[in-house]
Amino acid sequence: MIARPIRLALASLVPLALASCNDSSGPDDGGNPLPPGFTLKVDPFISGLSSPVFLAQPLDDGRIFVVEQAGRIRVVKDGLLQATPFLDISSRVLSGNERGLLSVAFHPQYSTNHYFYVYFTTQTNGDIRIERFTTTANADVADPATSKLIITTPHSQQSNHNGGLLAFGPDRMLYAGLGDGGGAGDPFQNGQNQNALLGSLLRLDISGDPYTIPPNNPYVGQAGKRGEIWAKGLRNPWRYAFDAPNWLLYIADVGQDAREEVNVVQPDQAGLNYGWNVMEGSICYNATTCNQTGLTPPILDYSHANGACSITGGYVYHGSAITAIRGHYFYSDFCAGFLKSFRYQNGAAADQKDWGITMNAVTSFGVDFAGELYIISGNNILKVAQGT
Repeated sequence: MIARPIRLALASLVPLALASCNDSSGPDDGGNPLPPGFTLKVDPFISGLSSPVFLAQPLDDGRIFVVEQAGRIRVVKDGLLQATPFLDISSRVLSGNERGLLSVAFHPQYSTNHYFYVYFTTQTNGDIRIERFTTTANADVADPATSKLIITTPHSQQSNHNGGLLAFGPDRMLYAGLGDGGGAGDPFQNGQNQNALLGSLLRLDISGDPYTIPPNNPYVGQAGKRGEIWAKGLRNPWRYAFDAPNWLLYIADVGQDAREEVNVVQPDQAGLNYGWNVMEGSICYNATTCNQTGLTPPILDYSHANGACSITGGYVYHGSAITAIRGHYFYSDFCAGFLKSFRYQNGAAADQKDWGITMNAVTSFGVDFAGELYIISGNNILKVAQGT
Protein backbone atom coordinates (compact mmCIF):
# COMPACT_ATOMS: atom_id res chain seq x y z
CA MET A 1 0.00 0.00 0.00
CA ILE A 2 1.26 3.51 -0.73
CA ALA A 3 2.19 4.98 2.65
CA ARG A 4 2.52 8.48 4.11
CA PRO A 5 6.01 9.39 2.84
CA ILE A 6 4.58 9.27 -0.65
CA ARG A 7 4.38 13.07 -0.98
CA LEU A 8 2.17 12.18 -3.93
CA ALA A 9 0.33 14.56 -5.72
CA LEU A 10 -8.18 8.93 -12.83
CA ALA A 11 -7.94 11.44 -15.66
CA SER A 12 -5.68 9.86 -17.48
CA LEU A 13 -8.44 8.88 -19.66
CA VAL A 14 -10.71 11.62 -20.90
CA PRO A 15 -13.91 9.78 -21.86
CA LEU A 16 -13.69 9.35 -25.61
CA ALA A 17 -16.93 11.24 -26.09
CA LEU A 18 -15.05 14.29 -24.75
CA ALA A 19 -11.69 13.64 -26.35
CA SER A 20 -11.86 15.97 -29.33
CA CYS A 21 -9.96 19.25 -29.38
CA ASN A 22 -13.05 20.77 -30.95
CA ASP A 23 -15.38 20.04 -28.06
CA SER A 24 -16.86 23.39 -27.16
CA SER A 25 -19.41 24.90 -24.87
CA GLY A 26 -21.94 22.64 -23.24
CA PRO A 27 -24.54 23.24 -20.56
CA ASP A 28 -21.97 22.66 -17.80
CA ASP A 29 -19.00 24.52 -19.27
CA GLY A 30 -17.33 26.53 -16.52
CA GLY A 31 -19.88 25.26 -14.01
CA ASN A 32 -22.33 27.24 -11.90
CA PRO A 33 -22.24 28.31 -8.24
CA LEU A 34 -23.36 25.59 -5.87
CA PRO A 35 -26.96 25.77 -4.62
CA PRO A 36 -27.25 26.72 -0.94
CA GLY A 37 -27.30 23.70 1.34
CA PHE A 38 -26.35 21.24 -1.41
CA THR A 39 -24.56 18.13 -0.10
CA LEU A 40 -22.66 15.13 -1.42
CA LYS A 41 -21.96 11.68 -0.08
CA VAL A 42 -19.71 8.78 -1.10
CA ASP A 43 -21.27 5.36 -1.52
CA PRO A 44 -19.41 2.02 -1.46
CA PHE A 45 -18.83 0.70 -4.97
CA ILE A 46 -16.19 -2.07 -4.94
CA SER A 47 -14.18 -3.72 -2.15
CA GLY A 48 -11.76 -6.64 -2.04
CA LEU A 49 -8.96 -4.96 -4.00
CA SER A 50 -5.27 -4.95 -3.07
CA SER A 51 -3.68 -1.48 -3.03
CA PRO A 52 -5.65 0.02 -5.93
CA VAL A 53 -4.18 3.23 -7.34
CA PHE A 54 -6.11 4.03 -10.53
CA LEU A 55 -9.48 3.53 -12.28
CA ALA A 56 -10.64 4.05 -15.86
CA GLN A 57 -13.48 3.07 -18.19
CA PRO A 58 -12.50 3.33 -21.87
CA LEU A 59 -15.72 1.98 -23.37
CA ASP A 60 -19.37 2.08 -22.44
CA ASP A 61 -19.55 -1.69 -22.14
CA GLY A 62 -20.11 -2.26 -18.42
CA ARG A 63 -16.41 -2.80 -17.60
CA ILE A 64 -14.26 -0.66 -15.32
CA PHE A 65 -10.51 -1.27 -15.07
CA VAL A 66 -8.68 -0.87 -11.76
CA VAL A 67 -4.89 -0.77 -11.40
CA GLU A 68 -3.39 -2.53 -8.38
CA GLN A 69 0.01 -1.26 -7.31
CA ALA A 70 1.66 -4.69 -7.18
CA GLY A 71 1.34 -5.07 -10.96
CA ARG A 72 -2.18 -6.18 -11.85
CA ILE A 73 -5.10 -4.58 -13.66
CA ARG A 74 -8.46 -5.89 -12.48
CA VAL A 75 -11.80 -5.86 -14.27
CA VAL A 76 -15.06 -4.76 -12.66
CA LYS A 77 -17.90 -5.98 -14.86
CA ASP A 78 -21.47 -4.92 -14.12
CA GLY A 79 -20.45 -3.99 -10.60
CA LEU A 80 -18.63 -7.25 -9.82
CA LEU A 81 -14.87 -7.66 -9.40
CA GLN A 82 -13.68 -10.43 -11.72
CA ALA A 83 -11.28 -13.06 -10.37
CA THR A 84 -9.03 -13.17 -13.45
CA PRO A 85 -6.83 -10.08 -13.89
CA PHE A 86 -6.96 -8.18 -17.17
CA LEU A 87 -3.15 -7.94 -16.98
CA ASP A 88 -0.63 -9.35 -14.50
CA ILE A 89 2.96 -8.13 -14.80
CA SER A 90 3.68 -8.31 -11.06
CA SER A 91 6.85 -10.34 -11.68
CA ARG A 92 8.28 -7.33 -13.56
CA VAL A 93 7.14 -4.60 -11.14
CA LEU A 94 8.97 -3.25 -8.10
CA SER A 95 6.13 -2.32 -5.75
CA GLY A 96 6.09 -0.59 -2.39
CA ASN A 97 5.99 2.94 -0.96
CA GLU A 98 5.53 5.01 -4.16
CA ARG A 99 6.72 2.38 -6.62
CA GLY A 100 4.60 -0.07 -8.55
CA LEU A 101 2.18 -0.25 -11.44
CA LEU A 102 0.79 3.27 -11.25
CA SER A 103 -1.69 3.87 -14.09
CA VAL A 104 -3.14 2.75 -17.40
CA ALA A 105 -4.21 4.77 -20.44
CA PHE A 106 -6.36 3.29 -23.22
CA HIS A 107 -5.67 4.33 -26.79
CA PRO A 108 -8.32 6.65 -28.29
CA GLN A 109 -8.98 3.89 -30.85
CA TYR A 110 -8.95 1.14 -28.23
CA SER A 111 -12.22 -0.32 -29.48
CA THR A 112 -10.52 -1.26 -32.76
CA ASN A 113 -6.77 -1.59 -32.09
CA HIS A 114 -7.02 -2.86 -28.46
CA TYR A 115 -3.89 -0.94 -27.42
CA PHE A 116 -3.38 0.25 -23.86
CA TYR A 117 -0.37 1.77 -22.10
CA VAL A 118 0.94 1.25 -18.58
CA TYR A 119 3.34 3.19 -16.34
CA PHE A 120 5.38 1.19 -13.82
CA THR A 121 8.66 0.93 -11.93
CA THR A 122 10.86 -1.99 -12.90
CA GLN A 123 11.59 -4.97 -10.67
CA THR A 124 15.33 -4.80 -11.37
CA ASN A 125 16.07 -1.27 -10.14
CA GLY A 126 12.94 0.88 -9.92
CA ASP A 127 13.45 2.71 -13.22
CA ILE A 128 10.34 4.23 -14.81
CA ARG A 129 9.02 2.32 -17.80
CA ILE A 130 6.07 3.00 -20.12
CA GLU A 131 4.91 0.09 -22.26
CA ARG A 132 2.10 -0.77 -24.65
CA PHE A 133 0.09 -3.99 -24.46
CA THR A 134 -2.71 -5.53 -26.51
CA THR A 135 -5.72 -7.61 -25.52
CA THR A 136 -6.24 -11.21 -26.58
CA ALA A 137 -9.29 -12.52 -28.41
CA ASN A 138 -10.89 -12.47 -24.97
CA ALA A 139 -11.56 -8.77 -24.34
CA ASP A 140 -11.27 -9.31 -20.58
CA VAL A 141 -7.68 -10.60 -20.78
CA ALA A 142 -4.57 -8.88 -22.17
CA ASP A 143 -1.50 -10.64 -23.52
CA PRO A 144 1.66 -9.89 -21.46
CA ALA A 145 3.77 -11.14 -24.39
CA THR A 146 2.66 -8.15 -26.50
CA SER A 147 4.73 -5.79 -24.34
CA LYS A 148 6.33 -2.99 -26.37
CA LEU A 149 8.61 -0.43 -24.76
CA ILE A 150 7.60 3.17 -25.43
CA ILE A 151 10.05 5.07 -23.19
CA THR A 152 12.10 4.53 -20.04
CA THR A 153 14.24 6.68 -17.74
CA PRO A 154 16.47 5.87 -14.76
CA HIS A 155 15.00 6.25 -11.26
CA SER A 156 16.99 3.86 -9.10
CA GLN A 157 18.54 6.19 -6.53
CA GLN A 158 15.36 7.04 -4.61
CA SER A 159 12.06 5.19 -4.26
CA ASN A 160 9.79 8.24 -4.15
CA HIS A 161 8.55 10.86 -6.62
CA ASN A 162 7.94 8.51 -9.51
CA GLY A 163 5.03 10.55 -10.85
CA GLY A 164 2.82 7.88 -12.31
CA LEU A 165 0.06 9.08 -14.61
CA LEU A 166 -0.40 8.40 -18.32
CA ALA A 167 -3.15 10.29 -20.13
CA PHE A 168 -4.27 10.89 -23.68
CA GLY A 169 -4.94 14.59 -24.14
CA PRO A 170 -7.67 16.19 -26.23
CA ASP A 171 -5.05 16.32 -29.01
CA ARG A 172 -4.70 12.51 -28.75
CA MET A 173 -1.05 12.78 -27.78
CA LEU A 174 0.14 10.60 -24.91
CA TYR A 175 1.16 12.58 -21.82
CA ALA A 176 3.22 11.25 -18.90
CA GLY A 177 3.84 12.98 -15.58
CA LEU A 178 7.29 12.23 -14.11
CA GLY A 179 8.43 13.18 -10.61
CA ASP A 180 11.78 14.82 -9.88
CA GLY A 181 13.63 11.60 -9.01
CA GLY A 182 12.98 11.55 -5.28
CA GLY A 183 14.67 12.60 -2.10
CA ALA A 184 13.94 15.90 -0.36
CA GLY A 185 14.38 19.24 -2.09
CA ASP A 186 15.20 17.88 -5.56
CA PRO A 187 18.76 16.74 -4.76
CA PHE A 188 19.36 15.73 -8.41
CA GLN A 189 18.21 19.16 -9.67
CA ASN A 190 15.85 17.67 -12.23
CA GLY A 191 12.98 20.10 -11.71
CA GLN A 192 14.71 22.90 -13.60
CA ASN A 193 16.87 20.73 -15.86
CA GLN A 194 15.48 20.79 -19.40
CA ASN A 195 17.78 17.94 -20.37
CA ALA A 196 16.16 15.60 -17.82
CA LEU A 197 12.89 13.75 -18.39
CA LEU A 198 12.32 13.65 -14.62
CA GLY A 199 10.46 16.61 -13.12
CA SER A 200 8.49 17.01 -16.34
CA LEU A 201 5.24 16.49 -18.17
CA LEU A 202 6.07 14.62 -21.37
CA ARG A 203 4.09 14.70 -24.62
CA LEU A 204 4.55 11.90 -27.15
CA ASP A 205 3.03 11.03 -30.50
CA ILE A 206 2.54 7.27 -30.26
CA SER A 207 1.51 6.91 -33.90
CA GLY A 208 5.26 6.52 -34.51
CA ASP A 209 7.36 3.49 -33.59
CA PRO A 210 7.61 3.48 -30.62
CA TYR A 211 6.87 7.22 -30.59
CA THR A 212 7.82 10.45 -32.30
CA ILE A 213 8.29 13.89 -30.79
CA PRO A 214 5.49 16.26 -31.84
CA PRO A 215 7.03 19.11 -33.85
CA ASN A 216 5.25 21.73 -31.72
CA ASN A 217 6.76 20.50 -28.44
CA PRO A 218 8.63 23.47 -26.95
CA TYR A 219 12.23 22.20 -26.97
CA VAL A 220 12.35 20.39 -30.31
CA GLY A 221 15.76 20.75 -31.92
CA GLN A 222 17.27 22.75 -29.04
CA ALA A 223 20.66 21.62 -27.80
CA GLY A 224 20.74 20.34 -24.22
CA LYS A 225 16.96 20.07 -24.02
CA ARG A 226 14.78 16.97 -24.36
CA GLY A 227 12.20 17.28 -27.12
CA GLU A 228 9.76 15.00 -25.30
CA ILE A 229 9.23 17.62 -22.58
CA TRP A 230 6.02 19.64 -22.64
CA ALA A 231 6.35 21.32 -19.21
CA LYS A 232 8.96 21.55 -16.42
CA GLY A 233 9.22 22.47 -12.75
CA LEU A 234 7.15 19.59 -11.36
CA ARG A 235 7.97 17.84 -8.10
CA ASN A 236 5.61 14.88 -8.22
CA PRO A 237 2.58 15.25 -10.53
CA TRP A 238 0.94 12.08 -9.23
CA ARG A 239 -2.42 12.93 -10.80
CA TYR A 240 -3.49 15.47 -13.42
CA ALA A 241 -6.61 15.76 -15.58
CA PHE A 242 -7.67 17.08 -18.95
CA ASP A 243 -10.99 18.93 -18.93
CA ALA A 244 -11.66 18.66 -22.65
CA PRO A 245 -15.04 20.49 -22.82
CA ASN A 246 -13.50 23.57 -21.20
CA TRP A 247 -10.09 23.17 -22.89
CA LEU A 248 -8.15 23.08 -19.62
CA LEU A 249 -5.47 20.97 -17.95
CA TYR A 250 -5.41 20.54 -14.15
CA ILE A 251 -2.12 19.40 -12.56
CA ALA A 252 -2.06 18.50 -8.87
CA ASP A 253 1.62 18.64 -7.87
CA VAL A 254 2.70 17.31 -4.49
CA GLY A 255 4.70 19.66 -2.32
CA GLN A 256 7.62 19.23 0.06
CA ASP A 257 6.86 20.14 3.69
CA ALA A 258 4.68 23.24 3.39
CA ARG A 259 2.33 23.56 0.39
CA GLU A 260 0.25 21.40 -1.97
CA GLU A 261 -0.82 22.91 -5.30
CA VAL A 262 -3.20 22.78 -8.25
CA ASN A 263 -2.22 24.36 -11.56
CA VAL A 264 -4.84 25.12 -14.23
CA VAL A 265 -3.77 26.07 -17.76
CA GLN A 266 -4.90 25.71 -21.34
CA PRO A 267 -3.46 22.38 -22.55
CA ASP A 268 -1.89 23.90 -25.66
CA GLN A 269 0.39 26.18 -23.61
CA ALA A 270 3.81 24.67 -24.30
CA GLY A 271 6.96 25.10 -22.25
CA LEU A 272 5.41 26.23 -18.98
CA ASN A 273 7.56 26.03 -15.85
CA TYR A 274 5.64 25.28 -12.65
CA GLY A 275 8.47 26.38 -10.39
CA TRP A 276 9.90 23.44 -8.47
CA ASN A 277 12.42 23.64 -6.77
CA VAL A 278 12.51 27.43 -6.88
CA MET A 279 8.95 27.51 -5.55
CA GLU A 280 6.81 25.21 -3.44
CA GLY A 281 3.26 26.14 -4.28
CA SER A 282 2.94 29.92 -3.96
CA ILE A 283 5.93 30.35 -1.62
CA CYS A 284 9.68 30.37 -2.14
CA TYR A 285 11.28 27.03 -1.43
CA ASN A 286 14.77 28.51 -1.26
CA ALA A 287 14.50 32.21 -0.46
CA THR A 288 18.11 32.88 -1.44
CA THR A 289 17.51 31.86 -5.06
CA CYS A 290 13.83 32.70 -5.48
CA ASN A 291 13.71 34.30 -8.92
CA GLN A 292 10.12 33.79 -10.08
CA THR A 293 10.61 35.19 -13.58
CA GLY A 294 8.95 32.95 -16.14
CA LEU A 295 7.32 30.66 -13.59
CA THR A 296 3.63 29.69 -13.67
CA PRO A 297 2.03 30.04 -10.23
CA PRO A 298 -0.67 27.66 -8.98
CA ILE A 299 -4.33 28.56 -9.12
CA LEU A 300 -4.76 27.09 -5.65
CA ASP A 301 -2.45 25.85 -2.93
CA TYR A 302 -2.93 24.85 0.68
CA SER A 303 -0.80 24.28 3.76
CA HIS A 304 -0.18 21.13 5.78
CA ALA A 305 -2.55 22.28 8.52
CA ASN A 306 -5.09 19.81 9.95
CA GLY A 307 -3.08 16.76 8.95
CA ALA A 308 -2.76 17.45 5.21
CA CYS A 309 0.41 16.13 3.57
CA SER A 310 -0.01 15.14 -0.09
CA ILE A 311 -2.54 16.26 -2.68
CA THR A 312 -4.46 13.68 -4.69
CA GLY A 313 -5.73 15.34 -7.82
CA GLY A 314 -9.08 14.41 -9.31
CA TYR A 315 -11.32 15.51 -12.14
CA VAL A 316 -13.76 18.11 -13.31
CA TYR A 317 -17.20 16.57 -13.00
CA HIS A 318 -19.14 16.24 -16.27
CA GLY A 319 -21.63 13.53 -15.34
CA SER A 320 -25.40 13.79 -15.54
CA ALA A 321 -26.38 12.31 -12.17
CA ILE A 322 -25.43 15.41 -10.12
CA THR A 323 -26.05 18.46 -12.30
CA ALA A 324 -25.25 20.97 -9.52
CA ILE A 325 -21.53 20.07 -9.53
CA ARG A 326 -20.93 20.07 -13.27
CA GLY A 327 -17.79 22.01 -14.10
CA HIS A 328 -16.37 21.71 -10.56
CA TYR A 329 -12.92 20.18 -10.00
CA PHE A 330 -12.57 17.67 -7.14
CA TYR A 331 -9.46 16.75 -5.18
CA SER A 332 -8.37 15.19 -1.90
CA ASP A 333 -5.30 14.68 0.29
CA PHE A 334 -3.72 11.31 1.09
CA CYS A 335 -3.31 12.10 4.80
CA ALA A 336 -6.23 14.45 5.54
CA GLY A 337 -8.72 12.45 3.46
CA PHE A 338 -11.05 15.39 2.78
CA LEU A 339 -13.19 15.91 -0.32
CA LYS A 340 -12.89 19.43 -1.69
CA SER A 341 -13.74 21.17 -4.94
CA PHE A 342 -13.58 24.48 -6.76
CA ARG A 343 -14.81 25.99 -10.00
CA TYR A 344 -12.25 27.57 -12.31
CA GLN A 345 -13.48 31.02 -13.35
CA ASN A 346 -11.62 34.04 -14.72
CA GLY A 347 -8.23 32.61 -13.80
CA ALA A 348 -9.10 31.86 -10.18
CA ALA A 349 -10.50 29.09 -7.99
CA ALA A 350 -14.09 30.14 -7.32
CA ASP A 351 -16.70 28.44 -5.10
CA GLN A 352 -14.11 26.61 -3.01
CA LYS A 353 -15.94 23.93 -1.05
CA ASP A 354 -15.08 21.45 1.69
CA TRP A 355 -17.78 18.80 1.49
CA GLY A 356 -17.34 17.63 5.08
CA ILE A 357 -16.46 14.09 3.99
CA THR A 358 -13.43 12.30 5.45
CA MET A 359 -11.93 9.19 3.87
CA ASN A 360 -8.93 6.97 4.47
CA ALA A 361 -5.76 7.06 2.33
CA VAL A 362 -7.15 8.55 -0.89
CA THR A 363 -4.76 7.47 -3.65
CA SER A 364 -6.71 8.43 -6.76
CA PHE A 365 -9.95 9.50 -8.39
CA GLY A 366 -11.54 7.99 -11.46
CA VAL A 367 -14.25 8.73 -13.98
CA ASP A 368 -16.42 6.36 -15.94
CA PHE A 369 -17.53 6.71 -19.54
CA ALA A 370 -20.55 8.77 -18.46
CA GLY A 371 -18.41 11.20 -16.46
CA GLU A 372 -19.43 9.97 -13.00
CA LEU A 373 -16.81 10.32 -10.29
CA TYR A 374 -15.12 7.63 -8.19
CA ILE A 375 -12.62 7.79 -5.33
CA ILE A 376 -10.06 5.16 -4.39
CA SER A 377 -9.78 5.04 -0.61
CA GLY A 378 -7.63 2.35 0.96
CA ASN A 379 -8.60 -0.94 -0.69
CA ASN A 380 -12.04 0.30 -1.64
CA ILE A 381 -13.64 2.27 -4.44
CA LEU A 382 -16.31 4.80 -3.55
CA LYS A 383 -18.74 6.58 -5.86
CA VAL A 384 -19.68 10.23 -5.43
CA ALA A 385 -23.44 10.74 -5.12
CA GLN A 386 -25.84 13.51 -4.21
CA GLY A 387 -26.45 13.81 -0.49
CA THR A 388 -29.78 13.59 1.25
